[in-house]
Amino acid sequence: MPATKLDPYLFFDGNCAEAMRFYHQVLGGKLQAMMTYGESPNPEQCSAGSKHRIMHACIELDDRLLMASDVPEGQPYEGMKNVALALLYPAVSEAKRTFDALAQGGKVVMPLGPTFWADSFGMLSDRYGTSWMVSGGMKEQPVK
Repeated sequence: MPATKLDPYLFFDGNCAEAMRFYHQVLGGKLQAMMTYGESPNPEQCSAGSKHRIMHACIELDDRLLMASDVPEGQPYEGMKNVALALLYPAVSEAKRTFDALAQGGKVVMPLGPTFWADSFGMLSDRYGTSWMVSGGMKEQPVK
């Protein structure tokens, strides 16, 4: 039996396409999908106001996926709460580049700095409301 993979799925309120293009630019990978509700196999089943919203988007990053969609028009959107995406980089320079790019227009919660598990760690909320925890220069931790 293959190993289980756990991949994040984010929800936005009308700006999913913009956010996913930004994440693709910052993180790289392959933008696999960007389908609107109007492009779905049954577009008549979505509300008229949702036709241009994203029904499904996907970026492949190595063997992981970052997936997302917009909530349909008229459905409540409460924002992203109590979840953060963690990025782990072998080098501090990679972590800093990504952290700085994601922080543009967002809010730094904890600036990059040394920790006991990494040479550099920081937290932020980007311009789309997604929370990130970025680590670089991972240190070996003793196994107990």
